[in-house]
Amino acid sequence: MAADDMTTPENPSKKPRKPLILGLVLAILLGGGGFYAAYSGLIPAGGHAAAPTSEDTAFADIAFLPLDPLIISLGADAGSRHLRFAAELEVDAARQAEVAHLKPRVLDVLNSYLRAIDLAELDDPGALIRLRSQMLRRVQMVTGPGRVRDLLVTEFVFN
Repeated sequence: MAADDMTTPENPSKKPRKPLILGLVLAILLGGGGFYAAYSGLIPAGGHAAAPTSEDTAFADIAFLPLDPLIISLGADAGSRHLRFAAELEVDAARQAEVAHLKPRVLDVLNSYLRAIDLAELDDPGALIRLRSQMLRRVQMVTGPGRVRDLLVTEFVFN
């Protein structure tokens, strides 16, 4: 009986390849058709980006407010090392005067924050990203909601 259970069928059933080939051909045709539709512009969000026009006002209401450069001593454990920092604030054009009026407070909060940073944290290669987000959050707290969109660091140099 054990020998009867171990036998294999003489003609193993072959799986039909027709559905596999048909699926492959359909995938190629549909992929090619989708590429053509996107490339030729039949799909609006396709391969070609629309060129900005004069009616595009996405950037018309943005103004950049330069901040005075800061030179910060890095503390007693840093020896005589200093940090030179300069930045610009991206603001709504309608609120540029309001933010400019608050510039001394912005400089104060940035100076205080950068002075408190540990030297070891500044040596980290990814520190600028974290510092930038922390400084932006503090600037937004000082200026109020909706006034400052971004903080652009233009100079960040150790001596």
